[in-house]
Amino acid sequence: MSTTSPLLPPAHWRDFLALTKPRVMTLVVFTGLCGLLAAPAVDGHHINAVLGFTAILCIALGAGAAGALNQWYEADIDAVMRRTAERPLPAGRMERQAALHFGVGLGAFSVILMGLAINVLAAAILAVSILFYVLIYTVWLKPRTPQNIVIGGAAGAFPPLIGWAAATGHVTLLPLLLFLLVFLWTPPHFWALALFVKTDYANAGIPMLPVVAGERTTRHQIGLYTIPMAVAAVLPWPLGLSGAIYGVVSIVTTAWFGLLALRVAIRKAGPDDAMKPEKALFKYSILYLFVVFGALVIDRWVA
Repeated sequence: MSTTSPLLPPAHWRDFLALTKPRVMTLVVFTGLCGLLAAPAVDGHHINAVLGFTAILCIALGAGAAGALNQWYEADIDAVMRRTAERPLPAGRMERQAALHFGVGLGAFSVILMGLAINVLAAAILAVSILFYVLIYTVWLKPRTPQNIVIGGAAGAFPPLIGWAAATGHVTLLPLLLFLLVFLWTPPHFWALALFVKTDYANAGIPMLPVVAGERTTRHQIGLYTIPMAVAAVLPWPLGLSGAIYGVVSIVTTAWFGLLALRVAIRKAGPDDAMKPEKALFKYSILYLFVVFGALVIDRWVA
């Protein structure tokens, strides 16, 4: 790992915020919040507002810690990728050690606060999610295998489990299905992005699927992973874990996801192609999770 200059001025607060990957954190926090709000009442009472806010704050801080440690470890890689070159570390706006201390401190604080204020189960799952993202995905899988995002996708799938555990103190089938949905959603979502930034990954030596296996294989894999994702998305309704609101919304939105994924899977892109279907799938996939999880909360509270 390279070292940064000792003459760097103190980092701006905006750089510390950038370390937390706030755009990614938004979806993480939302799915965690939905897991908390969709959870059933315990002894006739839902989690109170103060404890609920504390739980979501811990999820946000934990996600931010994972993002900061990811950027600390990958500073050299980020420096050679156009998409990430302006992040605080590769741009030279922050000492590398500052990012490390910030990430470790934020992660430890989030887990301890969750354990003390909420419950041990939620804190344990939060700790696992942080360690999984940093150690399993960032350090082990990402630089070694094109299946990195498949296994590593579990890191982003933990928030619904954490939110549910924070509200109830246990985990049941529905939050496990929400975990499975996000886990299976991650490959088509991320590979759609990887298709139009594959040059960045190739330059950085990261074995993302489009770099190692080519575009055609990646497109087929996007289509294949969309099938079990669709099943996981719709399954809560026939299993009686949700009502008609969620059922209808999940079917309609998942069908559109499937059509976009099919367009990506069957097309043959040329070297100068603008990759509009890939970009459309990537953008819609983010909206998709917001809508599906939001529909679940509405369904559970209306019922």
